[in-house]
Amino acid sequence: QEGQLIFHVGPGSCCVCVLRSDSNICISAKAKTCGECIQIGPQCAWCKDPVSYFVYKGFKPSRCDDRDSLEKAWCSPHGIENPRGTVTIDKNKPVTNRKIDGGQNLITQIQPQKLTLNLRSGESQKFTLKFKRAEDYPIDLYFLMDLSDSMQTNLENVKNLGTELARAMQNTTKDLRIGFGSFLEKPFIPVMPTYVKNPCFPNNCTAPFSYINVLNLTDDSALFIQEVSKQKTSRNLNSSEAGFQAIMQAAVCTEVIGWRNVTRLLVFSTDAGFHLPGDGKLGGIVRPNVGKCHLENNMYTMSNYFDYPTISQLVDTLSDNNIQTIFAVTQQFRDLYQELSALIPKSAVGTLSTNPSSVIQLIIDAYNSLSSEVILENSRLPEGVSISYISHCKNGVSKKGENGRKCSNISIGDEVMFDIEITAKGCPSKGKSETIKIKPLGFTEEVEIILNFICECECHKDGFPNSPVCSGGNGTLECGVCRCNEGWLGRLCECSQDEVLTEDLDANCRMDNKMDICSNNGECVCGTCECKKRDNPEERYSGKFCECDNFNCDRSNNKLCGGHGRCECRKCICDANYAGSACDCPLDTSTCLASNKQICNGRGICECGVCKCTDSKFQGPTCEICPTCPGVCTKNKDCVQCRAFGTGDKKDTCEKECSYFNLITKKKKEELPEPNDQPYINHCKERDANDRWFFFTYATKSDSTIEVHVAEELGKWKMK
Repeated sequence: QEGQLIFHVGPGSCCVCVLRSDSNICISAKAKTCGECIQIGPQCAWCKDPVSYFVYKGFKPSRCDDRDSLEKAWCSPHGIENPRGTVTIDKNKPVTNRKIDGGQNLITQIQPQKLTLNLRSGESQKFTLKFKRAEDYPIDLYFLMDLSDSMQTNLENVKNLGTELARAMQNTTKDLRIGFGSFLEKPFIPVMPTYVKNPCFPNNCTAPFSYINVLNLTDDSALFIQEVSKQKTSRNLNSSEAGFQAIMQAAVCTEVIGWRNVTRLLVFSTDAGFHLPGDGKLGGIVRPNVGKCHLENNMYTMSNYFDYPTISQLVDTLSDNNIQTIFAVTQQFRDLYQELSALIPKSAVGTLSTNPSSVIQLIIDAYNSLSSEVILENSRLPEGVSISYISHCKNGVSKKGENGRKCSNISIGDEVMFDIEITAKGCPSKGKSETIKIKPLGFTEEVEIILNFICECECHKDGFPNSPVCSGGNGTLECGVCRCNEGWLGRLCECSQDEVLTEDLDANCRMDNKMDICSNNGECVCGTCECKKRDNPEERYSGKFCECDNFNCDRSNNKLCGGHGRCECRKCICDANYAGSACDCPLDTSTCLASNKQICNGRGICECGVCKCTDSKFQGPTCEICPTCPGVCTKNKDCVQCRAFGTGDKKDTCEKECSYFNLITKKKKEELPEPNDQPYINHCKERDANDRWFFFTYATKSDSTIEVHVAEELGKWKMK
């Protein structure tokens, strides 16, 4: 039966082991196919052996179980399907310093570069990534500057930035390219025409604009100085600027700006705050920013069409384009941009000053701070897939959880390691392969990981369509079981779908949604239990789920229901005047009647035909014996006297009133029973009608009979 295992333990003998389905997830999950079984968890395996091999004398173990249990259930070693996950490294270039080969950048900072993981549900696959901060790594630096009139001094400091910055960063990289862009404000505020052309009127300055790409990234520092020197400041009517628009365009217009696949730095310089989404309503602009490039002739043309981008848009855009941001701001707004930086990974904040060299030092310090920290991020994971990180940083420091993604204080040439574990649950993406990527934030290199999901067993490929085993061809014999054709149901595809109400036929054969089908006492045929027969025709299973029988009730005196009832659904139905789980408790109280016709002499209760004395002084079958009570001798002396000597007050009624005991005579009193000869014995010494002593004993035997022993020899007369 399902849920049981049977195997030989010796010649001519066998043992049946019953599996507890409530503690075995492989069985309790009720997998119907090999694919369903292996998705339960890595501990579950499937037996694909044919039915004739996997059934022994009517016992059918679950095909889905742990490997050891399947082997004990006589599943052959080759019949066990238990696929395991694997990790394959497809591309594994070692980490390197910079090398020149035909002018191409061949630096590798992360290893390996590509892997393939075969994932089985619940079974984690682990691999290790190595990161090494390379020497002389190329840098693209784009300077994005607020050209409001209050930034005039800072503009002058930037004009000579190209040559001095290249010289200052020689120890970091010899491959530096710099570019320049400027921003101001959306020109939507209604003003006089004169102000639109020259907001500094009557003085001369640049007309208002949102964002201009002044100079693409270049290694020509002289050109940088030349173009920046041409820039003029302007004015706007409020303190907040269109900086977020400028950052968005500088990030997404990759080809226009000229970003390479190297370290990308964006230096954002301002002495003001920033506009947020919704501020565009001041000019009737309500369309949300779409985060696409809208530069024509290096100028942002959709300023009056799209609103300002959100902070979350900036975070995603900067991350997707591997851009590290340095906010170079005045002291007044440092706290504001510090809060913004906390929301943007791989960003830093520095303070502007009037010292020309301060800008260069600010950039160098911020770059060193950003590049000394490695933070791994992964692309979106398929539903049902999880990932975890453990970092192994400098000085033997290891971290888990979110901190397992990062290592800090990394110098050029340092190597750090990350242990990565990926786990799938069930069969994500319906078994289709997925590709995810892991990359260090702010770097363009990434690791490509192909995820294959093990959703079916190998035996799935070897199915036998229209197999005769499946009710004459109603299904495919696959992995030892039938996968039914459309319109057929059942374990052997024996049920027409038109004739049943549900596809889960076994569900109709399980009582209270338990695991056992037909209570393990029958077969489920098209959703109905057919109870199996017993060798003894008097014994039978019954009930909708074969949950009842007429032979598994309590016994008494080796008799079913004590011989005083019948067994129905494993419970005794007792005959009249009988009770108890085995009908072994008679309800007749006649056996509890005392000589005074009271039940248990009024000193106890009658349970199952036996007195239980409630008065501790009384004993005996009917609670009439009281060894410590006075008067036993006096009460019975007249009857003893009349029967033993024919004298006394009851000599005329002796036969009628005194036949309740057995009389045994002895010659002398010394021959009377001793106290230990029998239980409950009373020794009596009484006077007869002639004032002479006579001696007797009074005792109640175990069979409730009363026995009196009398000495024929009388004692002396009483002296007067």
